[in-house]
Amino acid sequence: MSSGPLRVLPLGGLGEIGKNMTVVEYEDRIVLVDVGLRFPTAEMMGIDLVLPDFAYLRGRVSDIEAIVVTHGHEDHLGCLPFLLRELGVHDAPPVYGGPLTMAMARSKLDEHKLSREVHVEDVNDGEIIEAGPFDLELIHMTHSIPDASAVAIKTDLGTILVTGDYKFDQTPVDGRPADVSRLAELGREGLLLLCGDSTNGDRPGFAPSERVAGPNLRDVFSRCTGRIIVTSFASNIHRVQQVVDAAAALGRKVVLVGRSMKKNTNIGRSLGHIKVPEGIIIGPREIAQFPDHKIVIISTGSQGEPLSALRRMAHKDHPQVELHAGDTVVFSATPIPGNERAVNETIDRLYHIGCDVITTKDAPIHASGHGYQEEIKLMLNLTKPRYVMPFHGDHKRIHLHGQLAEAVGVAPENIFKGENGLPLELDAKGARWGKKVQSGMIFVDGVDIGDVTDVALRDRRMLSADGIFVVVATISEQDGSSVAEPEVIFRGVPYASDADKLLDQLRDCVEKSLERAAKDEIREIDLLQEILHDDLAAFVYDKIKRRPMVLPVVVEV
Repeated sequence: MSSGPLRVLPLGGLGEIGKNMTVVEYEDRIVLVDVGLRFPTAEMMGIDLVLPDFAYLRGRVSDIEAIVVTHGHEDHLGCLPFLLRELGVHDAPPVYGGPLTMAMARSKLDEHKLSREVHVEDVNDGEIIEAGPFDLELIHMTHSIPDASAVAIKTDLGTILVTGDYKFDQTPVDGRPADVSRLAELGREGLLLLCGDSTNGDRPGFAPSERVAGPNLRDVFSRCTGRIIVTSFASNIHRVQQVVDAAAALGRKVVLVGRSMKKNTNIGRSLGHIKVPEGIIIGPREIAQFPDHKIVIISTGSQGEPLSALRRMAHKDHPQVELHAGDTVVFSATPIPGNERAVNETIDRLYHIGCDVITTKDAPIHASGHGYQEEIKLMLNLTKPRYVMPFHGDHKRIHLHGQLAEAVGVAPENIFKGENGLPLELDAKGARWGKKVQSGMIFVDGVDIGDVTDVALRDRRMLSADGIFVVVATISEQDGSSVAEPEVIFRGVPYASDADKLLDQLRDCVEKSLERAAKDEIREIDLLQEILHDDLAAFVYDKIKRRPMVLPVVVEV
């Protein structure tokens, strides 16, 4: 037996919903469970994606035995190409998951031109993967995407179960309920630690079955006289199937809009998860060839994402689909906590166009993929873990998960409500918190991975709030005196009606600052720019009671 502890280190997914990534470490070897991302909030201006800070893994790529992905949602898989590119693909560990999950992984790696350099392997439920001191087993679970799995990680200290996202759906669309008997078997064998999904820890009872959404969608469709636009998660392949079935039953053609919707539907069809009647799918350019009552459009954008197809339609900025009065937009998804504002803004724009909007508040057209409180209790009772570490949720939901664990008999001292960067260490003596490591966020701006600091975001917020002044001053190389009238440019600055007067006063302020610096024989450009910045910032605040960004440029001639 190893002298070192078994460490479970979440780098993402705790204290938040999204960017799930967990390091399981034993005998200096690592298994990485999930490599997720999340989408930016409104104040993250210009940021496209948010990744976990994986600084802990830099320089340790040779220690990683395997990456295991529980399912194909972005918050569990989306970081994979960025992580591998940053850590170095030539030494990349093998990536394991269910067939659909790995098809989505290959597609992502393909987009980043990494697919040839990374070993991606399909794993069936119940197969054992040997990875250094770990034996890994995928256990079939039900979720809102096929091939969702829990991961059992076995070591000679004991077994850890990372549930991934799950619910106990007794009538799943694909007819494959969760492998309850294997979970119970793990409980009988003795489970050391359960790392469980907390997403719906605040909702009593059981989650409704995914199967209920299909008939309700058909019922909603039957009452619509114009075009129907359904928005859902692109990865919710079962929901796409249900929309196709409802459209086929009512004699409507189906249009797929959004790159990820087309891509995931094609992957689902190739693996047999989606069955589409011949001739029902048409391209966006063919919409005009059919009357409105014969069209159903399936689109991305259920979370109000800035660049998504539905958001662009709502802002009349989509190149292929122009919404108009009489269209019905069906939101077959609920907002992820934190996305409510963006979703509401999109809905308001749709009403402005004249569309009817149907959400889950109006009809039961969505079923959550995450178990409610009774399902969390069922997982705890089946697996009978010695220790519990709630995963996948904000601090409120993690706290509620801890209360549920206590309610079914787990000792309070054996419940560890953690946070990103705080490792749980387990050994023969028990479990305890380890020393915190660096964690947080990495921003993706375009295709570049940004620094973990938020200097750029702070600057963007300042620019958006109060604008910018750029001042160019030209001074003599000999004595530092001003040799040309300062040039002042400003953008986005809320100013009084007499802007010319303000500009003249600014130029005077620059001249006085330069005269003072010349008298004090200050010649260093950096120092001069600092003096100008401070003087101008104070002057501008005094005049307009705002703090725009002030950018002085000093040129010597």
